[in-house]
Amino acid sequence: MKVKAKEKDGIVKVKVLAKHQNIGPEEAKKKSKEANFITTVIAKVGDKVVYEMNGSGFMSKNPLYKFKFKGAKGGELEVTWTDLKGNTKTKKVKIK
Repeated sequence: MKVKAKEKDGIVKVKVLAKHQNIGPEEAKKKSKEANFITTVIAKVGDKVVYEMNGSGFMSKNPLYKFKFKGAKGGELEVTWTDLKGNTKTKKVKIK
C-alpha cells in the first residue's frame, strides 16, 4: 500500500493506493475463484477517525482512494484496510 498525506492551509489531502485483487462475486464465479475484496478502509490521526469507507465487490483492482480532512497539525496518519477474508494491511505515514 502506498500512502501520501500533505497539509496545505489546514486541509490534509490524502491518496491511498491499495494493492489488492478485489475479486467480486460475479468475477469470481466466471474465473472459478473465491470472492475477496476490500470491505473497509479506516484512516486515523492519533485516536481520531478522519475517514471510514465500506466497500463492495465492484471496485477495481488496486483501487486508489482520495480524501481530505481538516484539523491535523502535522502528526502521523494511519491507514488500515480489511478484506472479505479478514486480512488487514496497515501503513503509517507522517503528514507533510
